[in-house]
Amino acid sequence: MGKLDWKPGNMLYPLPAVLVSVADPAGRQNIFTVAWAGTVCSDPPMVSISVRPERYSYGMIKETGEFVINLTTEELAFATDYCGVVSGRDVDKFEETGLTPIRAKVVKAPMVKESPVNIECVVEDVKALGTHDMFIAKVAAVHADGKYMDGKKRFHLEQAKPIVYSHGSYMALGRELGTFGYSVRKK
Repeated sequence: MGKLDWKPGNMLYPLPAVLVSVADPAGRQNIFTVAWAGTVCSDPPMVSISVRPERYSYGMIKETGEFVINLTTEELAFATDYCGVVSGRDVDKFEETGLTPIRAKVVKAPMVKESPVNIECVVEDVKALGTHDMFIAKVAAVHADGKYMDGKKRFHLEQAKPIVYSHGSYMALGRELGTFGYSVRKK
């Protein structure tokens, strides 16, 4: 069977399933799940997240200009889903999921202690794009869990068992197929 024609849509899968943590100026905290997240630039380091304006956390980000991207793992899959389907308007998601908010170094939004990597972000620009607004942010600080470091100070995120999101499903990542440049490396 050949290629099927589908209507235009977002088919760039899998995506990172990340927990974004935020706080408002009064110190109220929330976590929500974002699959529309990505790298924008390496120098300066910048990322983006796209959020629907009706989301509870949207106003917190607009007001403070800060958020933290927390990478997710197989162990965090249930909490990742929960934080994407339950509103922080109704419940304290830190309390309900058992996740631990910890103080960030630069921003006022909390980090998720159980996440292997926390990326502190400061918003540089907001683009209204239709159903979602894209927050483009500079990376202000990065924190990595030391238990995934080896003796050569190399970080092994694969040991944390990261997850991705694809067409309504959370998926574990598989085995390594090669490293950057392996296709041209001399043997």
